[in-house]
Amino acid sequence: MTGKELRSRAFTLNPNFSYLPDPDRYLMARETPRHRFNVIGVGVNGQEHIHITLLEGRATIHGIYDPNPGSVAGAQRAYKQFVPQGELVVYDSLEAACHDPAVDGLIISTPNYTHLELVRVAAKSGKHILLEKPMATTIPDAYEILQIAQNHHAIFQVGLQYRYKAIYVEAIYETLVRRSLGEVKQISIMEHRIPFLDKVNQWNKFSKYSGGTLVEKCCHYFDLLNLFAQSRATRVFATGSMAVNFREFEYRGEKSDILDNALVMVQYANGVLGSFNLCMFAPMFYEELVICGDEGRLKAYENQDFLALARPHTHLEILHGEDRPGRVGAPGYPAYIEETGHNGGTFYEHVNFIENIEGRQTQTATAAEGFWSVVVGVAAEESVKTGQPVVIAELLERYGIDLC
Repeated sequence: MTGKELRSRAFTLNPNFSYLPDPDRYLMARETPRHRFNVIGVGVNGQEHIHITLLEGRATIHGIYDPNPGSVAGAQRAYKQFVPQGELVVYDSLEAACHDPAVDGLIISTPNYTHLELVRVAAKSGKHILLEKPMATTIPDAYEILQIAQNHHAIFQVGLQYRYKAIYVEAIYETLVRRSLGEVKQISIMEHRIPFLDKVNQWNKFSKYSGGTLVEKCCHYFDLLNLFAQSRATRVFATGSMAVNFREFEYRGEKSDILDNALVMVQYANGVLGSFNLCMFAPMFYEELVICGDEGRLKAYENQDFLALARPHTHLEILHGEDRPGRVGAPGYPAYIEETGHNGGTFYEHVNFIENIEGRQTQTATAAEGFWSVVVGVAAEESVKTGQPVVIAELLERYGIDLC
């Protein structure tokens, strides 16, 4: 749809307009999908990808692969919300799902520790790939995936979708395009939220499967730190603990070992300083970004605190003192998009995946950016364990990697 009229997916998919036959649809016309994807791993994130693919409209979901029957049933329900009479193809093997000639794209949303094995198979298909974050749990695995991606002739996109949350889209524009702050000198990001939710086999409660909290969850924020710094990390120092969450949690005879709070400092090659503040036993979902440059200061946040009081859930301000006007706003997307997950970030991740496939330039996270977000996370986890700063060049050298 290229017209200037108001054309909204919210109207197109609204069941109140289901009485309209297709020939009578104009503003509410349904796009004919141009791409067909398979989803590998259909737990909560995989089902979100199904929902958003169908809502976005330029692609459809052809089939799924997941060894867990409950996840498969949930994926079928998610699909039928958009295609009531339809049925997803359910593959009996990873190879069959990856190599089906009926599809041109694969979305991989399996547990973190499985990514390398799956990417090895998926890449042989030559299809477009959207790989969930973190791209891997260890530096060697992430580096092998990076090399696979660099030799992959189709699109290879890493799912660091926080770039597309409204507050970060605006912050990226003001900081890196409009250069409202001048030269960036200091970056601070905070996340305060509830604990990790349940997963199949509870894999996210154990560092050996998740990579640790600072890799699993916080790669999003390290990607943003790296992006705003426009440089590579050289040194990481972190402290943290398992203070409240899952201290007594055991699953199949193993005790949980993941951090639930941390403070991380990152030094960059260009002199920028970054910091990250994590608390995962707070009764809310709160993210905050503060960037200080030599010409101004930006502060942005999003907040969901479960209170009945109505107030804006996002905020962005840019202050310049006496030099020029400041601005205050509340960035956001339409509610039906924000409600699809990650305040709309995943929806626009899919929009840009399609844009990439169709040859238009985007700012989606590359495999290289995914790799560096894992490197900072691994360095932070190691610093917490040793109590010492981690020099990135030395960390990579242990694995025979020279990228600094």
